[in-house]
Amino acid sequence: MAQYESSVKHVFYSQEQVYNKLSDLNNLASVRDRLDMIKDKLNGELEDLTFDRDSLSMKVKGISLTLRIIEREPMKCIKFEGDKSPIPLNLWIQILPVTNTEAKLKVTIRAEVNMFMKAMVAKPLQNGVEKLAEMLSMIPY
Repeated sequence: MAQYESSVKHVFYSQEQVYNKLSDLNNLASVRDRLDMIKDKLNGELEDLTFDRDSLSMKVKGISLTLRIIEREPMKCIKFEGDKSPIPLNLWIQILPVTNTEAKLKVTIRAEVNMFMKAMVAKPLQNGVEKLAEMLSMIPY
């Protein structure tokens, strides 16, 4: 089992605002509306993005991936599991308060990969977790 963690990102919204937006993926409609701008920042790596309340599907560099929320720990953490993903994986978003108007977040991916695959997926997964955290720190809550 390999684990990849983003750096800690500061968000200038309360922990509650961040959690409430991310715990219902329908709230990410504003992100989809700005998908073209996000695509440019991600150098075309993100090709498609769809979601409902509990799942998020994306196509990155021709690979389709669906993440489904499996656990919500109010105000602190949202856990996802890969559904129809090329490798078994879990992802979680941790949200911690800094002040009443600021929070910090970190994204972690844990993937089941053998030693051979680990060498091939380590860099893309680390880059992906960092880009996801960066994107989450930039959206309005």
